[in-house]
Amino acid sequence: MLVETGRVVAVEQDGVWVETLRKTTCGACSARKGCGHGLLNEVSAGSKGLVRVLVGNDLQASHCHVDDQVEVTLPEEVILRGSLIVYIMPVLMMLGGAALASRVPGMSALLSEDLQSLLGAGIGFGLGFGLVRLHARLHRHNAALQPKLLRRVVSQTNPVSFV
Repeated sequence: MLVETGRVVAVEQDGVWVETLRKTTCGACSARKGCGHGLLNEVSAGSKGLVRVLVGNDLQASHCHVDDQVEVTLPEEVILRGSLIVYIMPVLMMLGGAALASRVPGMSALLSEDLQSLLGAGIGFGLGFGLVRLHARLHRHNAALQPKLLRRVVSQTNPVSFV
């Protein structure tokens, strides 16, 4: 379970908006300046992100106020599944579109087989992104896939737990 600390910036009936700081792990890697990820992290490290976090019921949301420090949790399997869908789906659809487009009868008179494959790959890639978007819309209210409020940190010695 991944836990992140953030600051509440807005309160809704069934959730809160939490602002978190993006952290980098490039200081621990042996490649350090040898990879592109480290270069991207130099640009975006310390930038802020907004996350909508679900809470159990209206009573719990009413306990949170703007500028409260909270801890947010998300299971690792949600991140792994989401990464697979976001990264693999468009690539698989692109490959499938390229393979199918090169087999379309009658198209060889208009386009070369390479252009057919290129066109099919582009269409498949776009369709893959559309499927990712559809998946996100279908599961946006699924509580099992959303970040959850773990606790509101009142002080270092007196946390209030919501779980």
